[in-house]
Amino acid sequence: MAGFGTRMLPASKSIPKEMLPIVDRPAIDYVVEEAVNAGITEIILVSHASKTAIENFFDGHPELEAQLEAKGKTDLLDKVRKPLPDGVQVISVRQGPPLGLGHAVWQARNAVAGEPFVVILPDVLVDDDGRGNDLANMIRRFDDSGAAQIMVEKVPDELVHKYGIADLDGAPPAAGDSAPMRGVVEKPAREDAPSNLSVVGRYVLPPGVMDLLADTPPGAGDEIQLTDALATLIQQAPVEAYAMLGRTFDCGSKEGYLEAILHYALKHPEIGGAAKDLIAQANRG
Repeated sequence: MAGFGTRMLPASKSIPKEMLPIVDRPAIDYVVEEAVNAGITEIILVSHASKTAIENFFDGHPELEAQLEAKGKTDLLDKVRKPLPDGVQVISVRQGPPLGLGHAVWQARNAVAGEPFVVILPDVLVDDDGRGNDLANMIRRFDDSGAAQIMVEKVPDELVHKYGIADLDGAPPAAGDSAPMRGVVEKPAREDAPSNLSVVGRYVLPPGVMDLLADTPPGAGDEIQLTDALATLIQQAPVEAYAMLGRTFDCGSKEGYLEAILHYALKHPEIGGAAKDLIAQANRG
């Protein structure tokens, strides 16, 4: 997550893209909530010196807390004072130069300490819409089968050229289930796409991936790519595509960011009705 968020410039020039607000919460807060709801208690932020705002968000703010307490704003005080549930901790490691997703993941190797781990790309928000936590399902599937899990979702055939597409070893999985993978094809032409299942940005991986990343040479863009390490993993151990139940929002793009704001505004307990009315007014033109 230590990239510079170039798709969201100029806003991301001075604000980490992960801190851009989705209604009244930064995007990173939704991602961490997803992880916590999946049972994860240790969250490792792979960050950059320019992104200390992310670390600060999950820390205390005594001056603000004192002011809110003095004014009797207890609801806001609880949200500011306890951004994380008891028993959950956030730590941060620095990537330095942004040398690719694989390089970013590898920076967490000491914190992971030889355990299976989850990779969550913070550009992508996942809302289960009440259908069940997909990340929790992936972790259970990993625990039961020992197979690495890569989350995928269906995309229209005319859009497969924009994504990494899963190459399956057999029939596609039903929603909420997994199926064996042969690999990932990056941005294939429509006629060459092995499926219409795009990689979402959620992975449950065995600890050996860290060793593979250590030996992975720079690939596309002269960066160390997680996809290259996973291609090696597929040759050595089972890897499965997990078909998600929820829906995604690509908050690294302006269109996806706007879509996320509208979606979460409509669900917001305080302003959902007002958001619905404003959208209706806009549609009336």
